[in-house]
Amino acid sequence: MVIYTNHLAKTFKTKVSHGLWARFVRPKYKEIHAVSDISLSIEKGESVAFLGPNGAGKTTTMKMLTGLVYPTSGEVKVLGFTPFERKSEFLKKIGLVMGNKSGLDWDLTPRQSFELYQKIYDIPDAKFKKKVELLTSLLSTEKFMDTQVRKLSLGERLKMEISGSLLHDPEVLFLDEPTIGLDVISKQKVRDFLRTIQKETGVTLLLTSHDMDDIEKVCDRVIVVNHGKKVYDNSLAKLTSHYKKERYIKVVFKKMPKEVEVSHAKLIEKSEDVASYKVPHNNLSNFLAYVTKEFDVADIDILSVPLDEIISDLFNKTENS
Repeated sequence: MVIYTNHLAKTFKTKVSHGLWARFVRPKYKEIHAVSDISLSIEKGESVAFLGPNGAGKTTTMKMLTGLVYPTSGEVKVLGFTPFERKSEFLKKIGLVMGNKSGLDWDLTPRQSFELYQKIYDIPDAKFKKKVELLTSLLSTEKFMDTQVRKLSLGERLKMEISGSLLHDPEVLFLDEPTIGLDVISKQKVRDFLRTIQKETGVTLLLTSHDMDDIEKVCDRVIVVNHGKKVYDNSLAKLTSHYKKERYIKVVFKKMPKEVEVSHAKLIEKSEDVASYKVPHNNLSNFLAYVTKEFDVADIDILSVPLDEIISDLFNKTENS
């Protein structure tokens, strides 16, 4: 078992404002339960999405797993180590990329930073050269190796961050919003790269993202947290299979009719000449027959329920339970 937590919790104390003098003489605090009770286990080579709405406890949990934050209670082990002890043997076995924070020195070039990493992780010259060539080739970043980091675009910098995190062949790679702010092409390159690296090296991936395409392309398993607690833990295929009883139908009309409501189907949205419906799978043929008969249709697109809708529905269910 690579990652293990048992009833992991983290509570932060923050000062409550109640007058300038009292704030310093008799300060009052309130507790914020960022993580309340998370138990999970992740095996070697798994690629896992760690999801939740803003404030659900994702980033705090990731920081506890990497040793950046000390837990209030519970047990946590990564590769057999207690992360917050920050032992060098542990740090040499993990990689961390945070999309909204830079791990590279802005005044150095990526090549200079990588050479620094080589010294820190004691990587032999031949292995280092081969690794750099492989990573920069896969991400098409060779031409940026001698450009100062501060002069790189966000996409170029994030690709370099990911490359740097893999130079020492970590056994576990933690990725917090690794494609945030990237353009479509850069996102696709990073996703393909992560999938390739994960399959070929067997590195264990734990990824957080608000982009559901990241999850679908990179991960096989989904862990969902809300209000600091785990609310779902299973394969991505199992999660989506629960929603196969419904289909999303996008109907493109040659001219938008005055009334587009259809019985036994839920109208999701309409704009210009397009209407989207949620239709029970067992009513799909009847829906299609009715729409093509009653309306002047230009095109019909049949989709599975989008993953972001599935995750949103899961959040709503936990909020109302």
